[in-house]
Amino acid sequence: MHLDRMDRKILSFLQEDGRLTNNELADRVNLSPSQCSRRRQKLEEQGIIRGYRALLDHERLGLPLINVISVTLATHNRENARHFADLVVRLPQVLEAHALTGDMDYILKVVTPNLKSLSSFVNDVLLPHNSVQHVKTSVVLETLKDNGILPIEIDAAAIPPNE
Repeated sequence: MHLDRMDRKILSFLQEDGRLTNNELADRVNLSPSQCSRRRQKLEEQGIIRGYRALLDHERLGLPLINVISVTLATHNRENARHFADLVVRLPQVLEAHALTGDMDYILKVVTPNLKSLSSFVNDVLLPHNSVQHVKTSVVLETLKDNGILPIEIDAAAIPPNE
């Protein structure tokens, strides 16, 4: 999928502020509102823009602990992986879940209000699940970067000369 310079500018501005009105966005990227709207709609239809949401402060919502949990499955087959995936998608405290290569099968990013709830999550939810063999938990001490912004690099070949 080819994104030209203008598409990339639109994506960059929307990543920084998804609440921009079409007119505000058009002004920032130097397009007419109708051109900007068509491009934005095309990016949405292509699935490049998957949606819009508010970024919430986990600490102010009473979920100050961020935990990184690695999971090794009991057996390695599609059925067991599906059972684990079915579990993970139902757990609201799991912010991210990634299947991995290497020593562990999955890594989860989980928020909890305290260590007691983390212990309960691990001991009462993850470990008893028949798909799970081993769990290793780490508590995040400090977050150095968490902006969720993807690097939208402008393709030099798509930039006309003198721009």
